[in-house]
Amino acid sequence: MKMYILVRDDVPLGFAMVAVAHASLAGYLKFKDTPEVEAWLAGPFFKAVCIVNAKEFENAKQVADHVVLTESALENREVAIVFRPREEWPKMFKFLKLYRAAPVIGVEASA
Repeated sequence: MKMYILVRDDVPLGFAMVAVAHASLAGYLKFKDTPEVEAWLAGPFFKAVCIVNAKEFENAKQVADHVVLTESALENREVAIVFRPREEWPKMFKFLKLYRAAPVIGVEASA
């Protein structure tokens, strides 16, 4: 089971971090009474956070069972979308790019 959270690539990093936190909670609250969330919470409850362009974001909105998040500080722009956890995902999700922060100089990354 995995929950996907997609963040638009034109959202500044600070707002993206807040959007991911809000998306995780919004996805849980929206779908908490579903058997999929119950199974997901039983563990391990994986999440994939991906960075997407405008076209990928719009295409993803066609997939059922999601919540779109907006940011009031960015004139209520759509910034992220979260999907109900599930086992099987549409093929397009395989090709999405994971959101990775830029490395901080002088700090080693740990695996």
